[in-house]
Amino acid sequence: MSDPYAIDSHKLVYHPKRVSQLLDAGDDWEKAKEVYPIYMEISPVGACNHRCTFCAVDYIGYKTRTLDLKMLGQRLPEMGELGVKSIMYAGEGEPMIHKDIEEIVRMTKSSGIDVSFTTNGTVVKDSFVEQSLQHISWIKVSMNAGTAETYAQIHQTEERDFSKVIENIKKVTQFKRDHGLSLSVGVQSLLLPENTDEMEELVRLCRDEMRVDYLVVKPYSQHKFSETQLYEKVDYSSSFEMGKQLEQLSTKDFNVIFRAHTIKKYMEPEEDRYTHCSATPFVWAYVMADGSLYGCSAYLLDKRFEYGNLNERTFREIWQGLARQANFHYVMEELDIRECRKNCRMDEVNRYLHRLKEEPVPHVNFI
Repeated sequence: MSDPYAIDSHKLVYHPKRVSQLLDAGDDWEKAKEVYPIYMEISPVGACNHRCTFCAVDYIGYKTRTLDLKMLGQRLPEMGELGVKSIMYAGEGEPMIHKDIEEIVRMTKSSGIDVSFTTNGTVVKDSFVEQSLQHISWIKVSMNAGTAETYAQIHQTEERDFSKVIENIKKVTQFKRDHGLSLSVGVQSLLLPENTDEMEELVRLCRDEMRVDYLVVKPYSQHKFSETQLYEKVDYSSSFEMGKQLEQLSTKDFNVIFRAHTIKKYMEPEEDRYTHCSATPFVWAYVMADGSLYGCSAYLLDKRFEYGNLNERTFREIWQGLARQANFHYVMEELDIRECRKNCRMDEVNRYLHRLKEEPVPHVNFI
C-alpha cells in the first residue's frame, strides 16, 4: 500500500457523527454554529528562516510575532472540549522557532487533541525531541531537493541547512526507534522544474540515510494571493511515469507517496469541480500567529474569512459570533470557488461532501 496514511485522499469518512451534524445543519445558522472543526492549523510563529521560491504565504510578510502561551493555555482545553480533534502546527512561519513549543505540544495533547507538525526541519532542539516526540502523531519535513545546491536554491538559504536538516531528521528517527514511539516521520517535496531530476536521489536519502516512514511528492498549487507566480504554469503531464518508478522504491518500512490523484485534479478544467465549498466554515479552521481565527487558510488577511482574535475572545464566542455567521452565509450563497486555490487543503473533503449532498449514486438505499 503506497499511501497508508490516505494523504492523497481524505479521512472525513471516519467522522460520521460530525458529517451528519453538518448535513443536518443545512442553511440553518442556529444548527451550523454548533458544528465545530475536527482539524485546525495553527501558526505559533510568523517569522521564518527560509524564503522558499514556492511559498504560498509570502504576501503576509514573515512578521516576527508569536502566539501567547498563557492564551493558548486557556483556549486549547476549550477547543478540546468543543470537539477539536487535531491540530497541525505549521503556518506562515517556522513553528519550531517558538521558544515554548514543547509546552504548547504538552498542553495540546493534555487537552485531548492530536498533535502534528509541518516544518522545514532546521530548528529541532534536543528538548523538543526528548519532551515532545512522545506526544506527537506525525512530523512532516519540507525538503524540496535531493542535493544541497538545489535545496539552497529553492529554499533560498545556505547549503549547510541541507545537512542540518538531514542530521535533525536522523536524530528524530533514531529517538523514535530507541523509545518505540508510534509517531510517523515523513518528508514532503513539491515537484518543481529545478528538482525533478533529483527525486530518486531524495527517495534514497529518505529511505536509506534518514530512515523516515514516507516521502510525499506532490504538485505545486498557485495561491491566489501569493506574490510569487514562478510555478503557476508548471506542466505535470509527463510526470506519471516517474511517479510509478519512484513508488517501486518503496519497501515494507518506507513508502513513496506520489500524489498522482492530486496531479490529475490539478490538470482538470475548473468547471469539473464541485460548485460550492462545504468544508468552510465547518470542519476546519486556521489560527495566524497574531491570534486571528480564519475559516480557510487560502484567504488569510481576507476580512470575509476572519472570525475574530483568540487574544480577545474565547473560541466558542468567536465560532458562534457574527463574523462566522456572515461567512457562513457568504460561503453558502455568494462564494465563487473559481476564486479559490485549486487543490486546496479541503479539496478531497469537499468532493466527498458534494457527492453526499448533491451527487448520490443511484439506488442509495440498496446498501
